[in-house]
Order: sequence, then structure tokens, then C-alpha cells
Amino acid sequence: MTDSLAHPQLSFPAATAATGGPRDIVILGSTGSIGTQAIDVVLRNPDRFRVTGLSAAGGRVALLAEQARQLRVRTVAIAREDAVPALREALSAEYGREPLPAILAGPDAATELAAGECHTVLNGITGSIGLAPTLAALEAGRMLALANKESLIVGGPLVKAVAKPGQIIPVDSEHSALFQALAGGSRAEVRKLVVTASGGPFRGRTKPELADVTPKQAMAHPTWDMGPVITINSATLVNKGLEVIEAHLLYDIPFDRIEVVVHPQSYVHSMVEFIDGSTLLQASPPDMRMPIALGIGWPERVPEAAPAFDWSRAATWEFFPLDNEAFPSVELARHVGDLGGTAPAVFNAANEECVDAFLRGRLPFNGIVDTVAAVVEEHGAPGPGTSLTPADVLEAENWARTRARQTAAKATAEARA
Repeated sequence: MTDSLAHPQLSFPAATAATGGPRDIVILGSTGSIGTQAIDVVLRNPDRFRVTGLSAAGGRVALLAEQARQLRVRTVAIAREDAVPALREALSAEYGREPLPAILAGPDAATELAAGECHTVLNGITGSIGLAPTLAALEAGRMLALANKESLIVGGPLVKAVAKPGQIIPVDSEHSALFQALAGGSRAEVRKLVVTASGGPFRGRTKPELADVTPKQAMAHPTWDMGPVITINSATLVNKGLEVIEAHLLYDIPFDRIEVVVHPQSYVHSMVEFIDGSTLLQASPPDMRMPIALGIGWPERVPEAAPAFDWSRAATWEFFPLDNEAFPSVELARHVGDLGGTAPAVFNAANEECVDAFLRGRLPFNGIVDTVAAVVEEHGAPGPGTSLTPADVLEAENWARTRARQTAAKATAEARA
């Protein structure tokens, strides 16, 4: 298994290079959940980290300007060019008479920033638009703290072609846990990876019992506070399907040796089972600052990055098998991962469209995964010997979004007839 993208026993040279001072970090998606928590880690550790650049979509320019002033960054990137005047105004209000940071604007701004001079790029962008910045950071030789799982889902072969062993440090809590637990043995000693799932707000319900759930109910995640797409993905367990594909790509473990288990407390973030029967797990209270700190600080840990357990208090940790009938998304994801090519991009894009339709009341909850499955089946398997390009990914995504909207609309019309 020599093609692993994230390998705790193979360090990319830049990871251990002495910098003589704080490590220069670029944060992509700085106004989102991952970005704001990363900034909290940085501000509490100014001797270890220095943020040189920030990127954001452009919907929260006041927060972006405040972050830029707090961190004294050199460059700010914003995807929406129409938001540049508002950003300049917000920066001027924050900086007063001090020189403003340089501004990059447009759909390629984050990609340009990711390729700039720094030690580590934290990619906290949501969605497949994070693929181009991921590739740019890797091609520029930067360490990549990866929270944008879509980079691997839709562009796995592209990422694997440019990433050096150990150049990617995963930030998703599950993949960070696997990254840490894999250090307990050699690759030949790994029997399986076990990815944990909270089970979402509907754990224990049967498929018929899920038919009439509302967006409000689906948005009530019992553990994590996340954006709407990720929260709905947690309710359908599509997020676990995506994480299975990501684990396969990161660690080169076959799909039949990656298991999902439901763990409602969200204390154990994932486990590795070895051939001698030992299982190593990584556990911590549910707080994303810990995997973020490990991602930007690797190969060293950041003291007090997040709270630890209070072992003086009694606690119960539960584990349940996944109900694949009620939540078929994980098995669908395994099928998609086996298909390869543009199938994962189709799966991801179709799901995003179906989640939007559900939130708008245009598709029932069970219709999300059913519609995605129909679009994946229509797409079919890639032809023999096909290679993936960024253009292929974009074309497949556009097709999948269109077909998902059409399929969802047809199903809704038939249900109402």
C-alpha cells in the first residue's frame, strides 16, 4: 500500500523543516465553521502559527475583514467579484489609516492563494469548488490540511497523481482519527478501518418511519452544529458514504475492509482493527479544534487545542450496527467508489441538488438517496481505460445536477398526481 495520500509513517519533507518562527498558514474558507475554529486555534498559539492569507466566498465581508485585521494577513481572496467594493469598505473600517492587505478576487482567487508562499494550506472550503485549490496547494509543494472532502470524492485520481506520501493531513474528525490510529502498526497489519457515525437525528428509525420527516427535524443534529448540506447529509448518512470513499482514497484500504458503526455519543471518532485482534481508537470530546490543530501543526500536537475528557465522571459509550435498509447511502457510496471515474462526482453533485430540493419542500426525505441512486445508475460505469480530467469532473457534475433536478421534479409530480 505505497500509494497512500496520508501516511503517518511517511513524512513529507516540509512537515519537519525548521522555519525559525511561527509556521505560515493559509486558510481557505475562513468565514465558515472550519475556518473560524482554525482562527481560534491560531490566535491562542501565536508563537506556533502565523496566517498569511485568507479566502472566503464573499457573503460575510465584515467578518472576513475583521479576521484579516486580527491576523494581519498579507492577502485576502474573495470568490465573488461583486463583493470587492464592500470588502474594501469593511477593510478600511478595520484598518483605518494602515495599509490594506492585497485582494484577490474571482472564482480562481482561492486557487491562486493556495499556490502562494506558505508552509501549510488549510482547505476548509465546502463543495467540489475546493478541488482546484487542493491541486494548486499540492502542486506548489505545500502541506495540505484537508477538510474539503469533496476534493477527494470528485477528483481522487487527480489528487493522487500530484500528492506526495504524507503531504495531506486529514482534518475531518473521522479521518484524523484513522490517521492517528494507523500509527499503531504497519500497513500489512491493518485488518479493517472502522468509521464511526453518530446516527444523526433519526437513529433507530425504519425507512417507512423516515418518509414524512421535515427539514426542521432533519436539521436538528444531536451532536454537531454544521451547515445545512452537511447536516442533512448526516441525517441521511450520505456523509458516512462520502467518508468511506475518502478513507479508501487516503489509506488505500479496499472498500470491503472499511466498516461503518453507529456511535451516538460521538466520542470515538474512528478505529483501526489489526490482524492480531487489537483495535486502536482515537477518542476526544466532539470539538473540531483538535483535528484542525493536528492538521496545521503536524507532526507536533498543539497543547490545549481542545478540551479533554474528565475521567472522574462516569460515562457510557454505545456502539450499534448500521441499518443499511433505513440508510442505504453507505452501500450506495461503496458501489460508487468501486465504479470510480466520474461516478463519485455524479453521486456528490446529485446529492447536493436533492438536499436543496428537500430543504425547499420539493422532495421527501427518503427521496434524497433514492433520486441519487437513480442518477448514479443512469450515469453508469466509466469506460475501460478512461482517465479523469478536471473538465470531466465539471461535465459530470453539471449533468448530474440537471438530471437530479429533473428526476426529483418528476417523482414529486407523480406523487401528487
